[in-house]
Amino acid sequence: MSATPAAGPPSLPMGFTMGDAAGIGPEIIVKVFAAGLPGPALVYGDAGILQATISRLELDTHLRVEIISEPEACSGDPAVIPVLNRWLALPEGLALGQVHAEAGRGAYEYLCHAIDDAMAQRIRAIVTAPLNKKAMMLGGVDYPGHTEILAERSGTQRYAMMLANPELRVLLVTIHIPLAAVSGMLTIESELDAIRLADLACRQAGLRRPRIAVAGLNPHAGENGRFGREEIDIIAPAIETARAEGLDVSGPWPGDTVFMRARMGEFDIVVAQYHDQGLIPVKYLGVEQGVNITVGLPFVRTSVDHGTAYPIAGQGIADPASLRAAYDTALAMTPHAGGGEPPLE
Repeated sequence: MSATPAAGPPSLPMGFTMGDAAGIGPEIIVKVFAAGLPGPALVYGDAGILQATISRLELDTHLRVEIISEPEACSGDPAVIPVLNRWLALPEGLALGQVHAEAGRGAYEYLCHAIDDAMAQRIRAIVTAPLNKKAMMLGGVDYPGHTEILAERSGTQRYAMMLANPELRVLLVTIHIPLAAVSGMLTIESELDAIRLADLACRQAGLRRPRIAVAGLNPHAGENGRFGREEIDIIAPAIETARAEGLDVSGPWPGDTVFMRARMGEFDIVVAQYHDQGLIPVKYLGVEQGVNITVGLPFVRTSVDHGTAYPIAGQGIADPASLRAAYDTALAMTPHAGGGEPPLE
């Protein structure tokens, strides 16, 4: 398992990535900066796009963009959005709400540069705005999403996606794969990895002994093999091994009730077997406070719980709440200068 993420000193800037320039990423970033941040922060993105966004939102008298070459040049001035871009400037007049190869490639490059600086402990953590997979593909980059880029670029072998809001935490065993492929991807080791990462994530959030629930794959958690054997042959053995390691884990529980039980306080986190099984309950509760956390990386990364929202890009109505929640979560996960786990409550 990857080591606990190192927390850079609190004086280090938080690194936002702008995401897809044609989506709502630039707008929600500008709104978060305009509302005020408690510490220094910079944006890996395009200065022209962000300045145009500031003007469109009529915030010119409150904010301005400042191009920097290195994270150490971040001044912490609340009236400034420091922008670091080691890639090409995007074309002027980029049409919002549309798929562009340049915007897709840019989103990838911004993320890679942020990862490199996080690995070098030049930024405190990474907070990502949404990207668009089709735009990235047009730009010559083929990844299912942020998580896979983060893992590959950082050399992380064991990692997981966790979604969290004030009511529910969910960690996924499998992420961006077809539903028909999920069963074949489940192994005792992959289940065990997910359970261990769920425990790690909760401990980093300050829980001394997390209560972990594991959802079954099949209806009624397989009902003793009647609806499938994955629970018997794979999930249950992994749970038993994790228990032997001292983890407080139970299941497999039916997927149609386990999230409700967690929301009511019976469990601290649910390990879900596939993407929609875990994300639907979290997003149903509202994306405004939802945060996407990549667990297992050697640094902290959080993200919004929504996509590029092309239909509303440029209209000034995008809600920055999820981005601010992602920022606040990253801040809470990196509270001290010494690295390692934050103090437990």
